[in-house]
Amino acid sequence: MRHWLMKTEPSVFSLDDLRRKGREGWDGVRNYEARNSMRAMRVGDPVLIYHSNAETIGVAGLAEISREAQPDATAWDPANEHFDPRSTPERPLWDQVEVAFVRAFPRLVTREDLQGIPAFSASLLWKRSRLSVIPLTDAEFAAVLFAAELPAADGDQRARPERAAAVRIRSSGQGSGRGPSPKRASR
Repeated sequence: MRHWLMKTEPSVFSLDDLRRKGREGWDGVRNYEARNSMRAMRVGDPVLIYHSNAETIGVAGLAEISREAQPDATAWDPANEHFDPRSTPERPLWDQVEVAFVRAFPRLVTREDLQGIPAFSASLLWKRSRLSVIPLTDAEFAAVLFAAELPAADGDQRARPERAAAVRIRSSGQGSGRGPSPKRASR
């Protein structure tokens, strides 16, 4: 099983939108590396939903892959903002996965919280900040889940990342958990 982080702008599609719908196709990704990462996703893979381009940026909750990659039909619709004339039903270029809501975190694990988690210090989130689909290591994923459950020290709904540093992950024998490195992709 691999772990992922997928970015979305909450003004376009938030974790609350996913909760209301239950599951939704993750369409509109128009980058080959991001597409290839989505092709590597398998049903049941956990996904951290990261709210980007918001007043407060961070991980809002957990979803999972409920359907593996299939052609993204929005690429064929000239009226859709994600239209790509190079992609056709006969020769699709772009894929989408379906994501199902699992749970919202008790609080947003902010970008600042993530920066304070040692297990997250080498994350692609920092190295390739424009990526919208990011593979995570087991340690990165576990540290975020742990931080999401920590009580905020000052009631500001942020986790205390210094406590997440205590997370120790044993190697699962499945490698680093990293997949292909996707580039920026729009949601």
